[in-house]
Amino acid sequence: MPNLECRMYEPRFPEVDAAVMIQVKHIADMGAYVSLLEYNNIEGMILFSELSRRRIRSISSLIKVGRQEPAIVLRVDRDKGYIDLSKRRVSEEEAQACEDRYNKSKLVHSIMRHVAETLEIDLEPLYQRIGWPLYRKYGHAIEAFKLIVTDPDSILDALTYEEKETGPDGQEVTKVVPAVTPEVKDSLVKNIKRRMTPQPLKIRADVEMKCFQFDGVLHIKQAMKKAEASGNDTCPVKIKLVAPPLYVLTTQTLDKEQGISVLTDAIKACTAEIEKYKGKLVVKEPPRAVSEREEKQLLDQFNSLVAQNEEVDGDDDSEEEEDTGMGDVDLTNTGVTAY
Repeated sequence: MPNLECRMYEPRFPEVDAAVMIQVKHIADMGAYVSLLEYNNIEGMILFSELSRRRIRSISSLIKVGRQEPAIVLRVDRDKGYIDLSKRRVSEEEAQACEDRYNKSKLVHSIMRHVAETLEIDLEPLYQRIGWPLYRKYGHAIEAFKLIVTDPDSILDALTYEEKETGPDGQEVTKVVPAVTPEVKDSLVKNIKRRMTPQPLKIRADVEMKCFQFDGVLHIKQAMKKAEASGNDTCPVKIKLVAPPLYVLTTQTLDKEQGISVLTDAIKACTAEIEKYKGKLVVKEPPRAVSEREEKQLLDQFNSLVAQNEEVDGDDDSEEEEDTGMGDVDLTNTGVTAY
């Protein structure tokens, strides 16, 4: 049986102050034992004092068995294999960069492992000859894999490694040989092309929109329609209320520049429409590509606001009296809240 266990990167241990992705294994008296997912699940520990900058009221609210999250490396004992980590010292930027890198590395690792398993060869030699040289040359192997989709020969045929053998005279001779055999190349290229299909980017912009004129809610709804009408089949635009007066415009596209351009036009159309009725639109965050982490934060914020709204009770009668001047307008599906 081939050995399919291997770290993702060439160094056996992470560097001090590096952000790494960990998974919590179990919680002990002094802290939590974790696995470093990018380093073949070697063990590390996060002391309870390194969980949060704030006073800890409940350990279970800060760390849970099975959870995956970034941590900062504090100390590495290479001889004993001890690694101390911190959760509280991870900045938002470091966490984002760590998650992005890990997601790329996980895809590379999945492809490499599948090739090794299919061909029944050990995974680490495959990394030594292909994976780690690509990391060194391209910064991240995923960048090389993207190029392999369209031009595998120029990337893989350039890889070589040194092989030592004993010559006829008994002396050790070093030979430079191709790193990728035809069999490995065929399997690797097939897997890369199958797994590296382009993923659409999510483009988002945050705006504040207000209109205090009579029928202001209807004017806002019309402005939202104008924004969505700016989209097209390859770049549809959606606008959603987060909490008055904050709205989020989103689109998904394979072309980042096109997505930003379409959302920019949508904001212009929305602004022009709402200003007809003396309303105002202010761009809080311009169109930009967002990560899964940012989308999750937005969803959590939206769900929190929904929960808060559901908790509010006792104002139904007064609201009905105030809304009598709005006519028989159905606001249930507009995505707009009157205020």
